[in-house]
Amino acid sequence: MKAAVLEQFNQPLVVREVADPTLTPDGIILKLEATGVCRSDWHGWAGHMKSSIPALPHILGHEMSGVIEEVGSNIRNFKKGDRVIVPFSQGDGTCPHCQAGHHNVCDNMKMVGFNFEGGFAQYVHIPNADLNLLHLADEIDFLTASAMGCRFMTAFHGVISRGGVRPGEWVAVYGSGGVGLSAIQIASAAGANVIAVDIADDKLDFAKKFGAVATVNSKNENAPQAIKELTKGGANISIDALGIQDTVLSSIMSLNKRGRHVQIGISPNPNGGMTPVPVNLIMMNEISVLGSVSMPIPEYRNMLNMVGTGKLKPGALVTKQIALDDINTAFDDMTNFAGFGLTVVTKF
Repeated sequence: MKAAVLEQFNQPLVVREVADPTLTPDGIILKLEATGVCRSDWHGWAGHMKSSIPALPHILGHEMSGVIEEVGSNIRNFKKGDRVIVPFSQGDGTCPHCQAGHHNVCDNMKMVGFNFEGGFAQYVHIPNADLNLLHLADEIDFLTASAMGCRFMTAFHGVISRGGVRPGEWVAVYGSGGVGLSAIQIASAAGANVIAVDIADDKLDFAKKFGAVATVNSKNENAPQAIKELTKGGANISIDALGIQDTVLSSIMSLNKRGRHVQIGISPNPNGGMTPVPVNLIMMNEISVLGSVSMPIPEYRNMLNMVGTGKLKPGALVTKQIALDDINTAFDDMTNFAGFGLTVVTKF
């Protein structure tokens, strides 16, 4: 099969022929119809997640949807020809966290495209598929499904479950890339008043299309101060969707008393993303600092229902469809923070 292979960190992916994936009794072989290009892939390509990648060469890609080509002998929930979406976080189903419904923090969690090879290819093998695969309703096309694959479902979990957004609340979102735009759309659909923060006017204009009631260009003004003025005291929830030190701190500084900071963006800082934060402010204002990663399997049903009925439109975030041969242009854009919206591979 053809695949885009990571052979060296920070070097262009090599599009070449590789061996087809091997089917296991508990797995399935998926023919890819669409695979999103996510900033998490970029972090993997840049070497920020070396501990999650077993060895090079390696195939990245984790925002996947497609049609099942083969099923293992032990598979009960799926058959050849089924349309499916692949959750990014793969739990084992047996640890205490999985048993409590929190597959995204499984003690033995595997990440598609990191711990095992992913979807920048024509085919991919998904292990433990009865637990870690979801049927895709006919009314949801593959482009929309892959737009949900990581950034959208990560934002859904962060906004709804971890942030606990309520109608009428003020929500500040730092970063108007894929996960930030997803958070804006989801929080707006939940009835919140959303303020988008970025340094690029074109991204902020795009954010307005997905429900942002106000925007702040943090390159031109002090974002926390502007947000406190707009909200008359500060945001109830502030989401860092980027992960750099400036946005982490600005997000916390934008909150009203008893506000909730939700960390979605991955930090490139060393030592596990070590970032200084104002502990005294957090204490005195009773600010909650919440981590949010991926999304557990039980939460997918509500998100898929909202997408299926048109209340959420992740497909509208896609601004570029590319061929697998052109994948390095997407990584170049992320390196340079160029463009806006989501890029999805739809030609393999």
